[in-house]
Amino acid sequence: MADTVTFKNEIEEIAVDSLVSRAEELIKAGYRFSQACAAYIDDKFELSYSFSNYDNYDLLNLRVVIDTDTEVKSITTVVPAAVFYENEMHELFGVKIVDIALDYKDKLYRIKQECPLGPSGKEEA
Repeated sequence: MADTVTFKNEIEEIAVDSLVSRAEELIKAGYRFSQACAAYIDDKFELSYSFSNYDNYDLLNLRVVIDTDTEVKSITTVVPAAVFYENEMHELFGVKIVDIALDYKDKLYRIKQECPLGPSGKEEA
């Protein structure tokens, strides 16, 4: 009979000012950064940063819900691979991410409309 593998798949809602320190804690605990994404819902940004532990198959999603004018400190100081995700969140949604290790300054994609998936893009849709 096959062994049953149990794993956690959790969402942890955190404050924006604890994002970098929580990411650092997860990296030190053996988690790896998997992905990050943004959504514009109900006049707010919902950011999800996913971390996985390959030893026990746990998945933890850090969820940050912020107003559209809130600045978010980049996690690239502890997770360099987040650079493309954070540039994408800034360019496509208009999330105010500051101190990205490599800021593409809205030149990651060739798009005609500024922040097409954020508040300004929704108005033009």
